Amino acid sequence: MRVLIIGGGGREHAIVAACARHGHEVLCTPGNPGIARQARVLHSAQDAASLARLAQQEAVDLVIVGPEAYLAAGVVDACTALGIPAFGPTQAASRLEGDKAWSKAFMARHGIPTAHHLTFGNLEASLAHVRDLPTPIVVKDAGLKAGKGVTIALSQQEAEAALHDIFAEPGAQAVIEDFMTGQEVTILALTDGEHYALTPPSQDHKTIFDGDTGPMTGGMGVICPFPVPDSVLDVIREKIITPTLQGMAAEGLPFRGVLYAGLMLTPQGPKVVEFNARFGDPEAEAVLPLLASDLVQHALDAAMGRLDPDTVRFRQEASAVVILAAPGYPAEPVRDIPITLPPDSSGVTVFHAGTRLAGGALVSSGGRVLAVTATAASLQEALGAAYSMADQIQFPGAQMRRDIGHRIGLAPVTHV
Repeated sequence: MRVLIIGGGGREHAIVAACARHGHEVLCTPGNPGIARQARVLHSAQDAASLARLAQQEAVDLVIVGPEAYLAAGVVDACTALGIPAFGPTQAASRLEGDKAWSKAFMARHGIPTAHHLTFGNLEASLAHVRDLPTPIVVKDAGLKAGKGVTIALSQQEAEAALHDIFAEPGAQAVIEDFMTGQEVTILALTDGEHYALTPPSQDHKTIFDGDTGPMTGGMGVICPFPVPDSVLDVIREKIITPTLQGMAAEGLPFRGVLYAGLMLTPQGPKVVEFNARFGDPEAEAVLPLLASDLVQHALDAAMGRLDPDTVRFRQEASAVVILAAPGYPAEPVRDIPITLPPDSSGVTVFHAGTRLAGGALVSSGGRVLAVTATAASLQEALGAAYSMADQIQFPGAQMRRDIGHRIGLAPVTHV
């Protein structure tokens, strides 16, 4: 099939690779230098109408939308209006991610377990509320923040500072919720709105520094699979995934695409930290290399409302992702740093997340720059291979966590 991938980060590079290895003709916009090695990169305006026209002009069989901003802009709606199958939720359904206040209210309406929370539309009321709360306090910007609009405040002062930052923007809302304890895990469901298949569980590492310290980022590394007992997976299906899809359909917002459930495995059972409306980044870089079956066929079937979950198959292996981020990330990442990649290595892929070519040379162009993914028979082997490759990359000043996998007792892997 002829498929158009929309996006230009590490997630989209992983999607491109998953499509290409099954022999499909892959196009991508806006793409990046790594993607250009496996797909034809197209230049286009990035608004919904222009992207739908591009898909029509290129006579593609399917569009797969990567980033959340494109979903919120209505790219799936625009493609559907032209009769082009598109994998992803509609603009209205993507509100499940794009508006955390609405998403929390949706969970309350449908009895989906999550942290106790309140939503505020002004600074004064939110400040008064946090002064009565014990720490830690979770403060979330209700809008789309690319996975970074969350503060786990260890003090009242930190919570108040986060609220001042949120309400510096006009029309902002803040969600203030209880801090949950337990292991955090990501479950992705490929769905046609009714039927769904779960990916292996994965675990991201959100903060910039080792030991889960420092500011929140979009994600600094992933292990997959994260060990979740079958009995807990059954609860996740019964109490979270199924009622979410049924609730969206009941509210006239059928959800097709990837339902990302960020969960906390609390002592009281799994609870939702957040929903996203697309593949996670960097979770996609960990999960998709383990997909044995054909992503393009699954995406087309989901878009057409005919997904057969039994056809979705994953290899019984493990994967690990190590992110190389620019110096200064997540606040002010330094750009245009020269990068030199080592030769390819079997079982290891370097996905480009924030790169560009300058005079034919590879340089950094974003915060998270490279996602080094390794697959192996065990998580420990995958981590060793990923760190070995990461240490061979010449990227002056790069930030890299050395403790990916530490929460399940995997020994830190160092290659200095």
